[in-house]
Amino acid sequence: MKQTFLIVLLLVTGLARGQNLLDGTIRQHTRDMVFLFSLYGEKTTRIDSTLTDSAGHFRFVMSKRCQPGMYRIQWGKEERIDLIWNHGDVRFFTVKNYPGDSLKILSSIENKINQEYSTLDRINQAKLQLLIPVVDYYPVRDRFYSNVTQEMEGIQRKQQVYLDSLVSLYPNAYAVRLARVYQTPFIPATLDKDERITYLKQHYFDKVDFSDTTLLHSTVFANKAISYLSLYSNNRMQQKELEAEFIKAVTIMLSAASVNPEIFKYLLDYLVSGFDKYHFDEVITYIADNFQDPFACEDQTRKTALQKKLDTFKKLSAGNVAPPLEVPDTRGKTVKLSDINSEYTLLVFWSTQCPHCTAMIPRLKEIYDKQKPKRFEVIALSIDTSRAAWTGFLKEHKLNWINASELKGFASKSCDDYNIYATPTLFLLDREKKIISKPVSLREMEQTLRENKLMD
Repeated sequence: MKQTFLIVLLLVTGLARGQNLLDGTIRQHTRDMVFLFSLYGEKTTRIDSTLTDSAGHFRFVMSKRCQPGMYRIQWGKEERIDLIWNHGDVRFFTVKNYPGDSLKILSSIENKINQEYSTLDRINQAKLQLLIPVVDYYPVRDRFYSNVTQEMEGIQRKQQVYLDSLVSLYPNAYAVRLARVYQTPFIPATLDKDERITYLKQHYFDKVDFSDTTLLHSTVFANKAISYLSLYSNNRMQQKELEAEFIKAVTIMLSAASVNPEIFKYLLDYLVSGFDKYHFDEVITYIADNFQDPFACEDQTRKTALQKKLDTFKKLSAGNVAPPLEVPDTRGKTVKLSDINSEYTLLVFWSTQCPHCTAMIPRLKEIYDKQKPKRFEVIALSIDTSRAAWTGFLKEHKLNWINASELKGFASKSCDDYNIYATPTLFLLDREKKIISKPVSLREMEQTLRENKLMD
């Protein structure tokens, strides 16, 4: 009996060793749930969960089907850490309420490299942010200026030497491949502020390996995209100016990524979703006109969801006729956009769960009710799923325009046809149902109505 038990124990131990472990201790998080997520860019998928013991210890056995990459261990709402798993045991220790600051890697060269390099990079970037203004404004002929420029370039060279040594020692390490993507191009200290920005724009992706699809199992490409877009952003710019700048950034970024279809598709989807969230319609229209999903097919029935989204964005650009719309009203009667015989029509996609919507609706009602004569109609399309919440809000605010809803949330056909991923989203249409504009805020809505002489 003892011999049988020993054989089983050895088999189980061997199986665990063959599959590798994520083994952790979270101090002060005892006999409570811990969740394991895989990452694909910023998207997370829960793959396992377990309970900690009385000491806060737990372990996950990693399946052979798991891909090398970053994995997120989460407990509570905000507490979490991201760790690299690359076919090896990972052991760590942390404290419940201070996961990042207290993290200690006990076993895993990958995570030790990642932690040490990230710390070094954070310190060096902080130093450079202090030195750059001195380089920009200090008298060039002063000896101290020379010292500062040497220090600025020296910091960058030392970090590059350190990274080169990691590449030499651990050429296949996931942490090293991540570090190479994150590495900022060397910036000569002789460049002024404008030249520095131009230089970074031109060289930001010089050392990025767009052929390494395993890096999609981390947030590196999303983070790289955001940091690159920040080079083109300026708080003093109006939205139209920002959109023009972001179009330049998107062109360079997607062109650089085009060497690999999978990474290109990820960035394409990520950028479209991000720009849509903030209503940068000009950028989205540009992307839809100039780029397509590399995995899409000309057969309409086999097009990818991403390509369908891009195609819909094309149809929703200003000057095009709005897609057909048939949605039930509060009594179940079908409301058809084609039946609206008004000089203008304002489509409003909203929700009772959206604070921006509930703040905008009363002001829009005030404008709507003051019309003399009535020149525009409002079709308020709720994306609620609760009939009670929807109709209750309508009665409370006495909304006497056309109210309609499929009560399916973002899964409704109207949301799909109009690429609705956030609320409020508005479309102003003319008599022929051509899209005139797509205001993104209360202020923009009022400005659009004024420009078309629909309000004082």
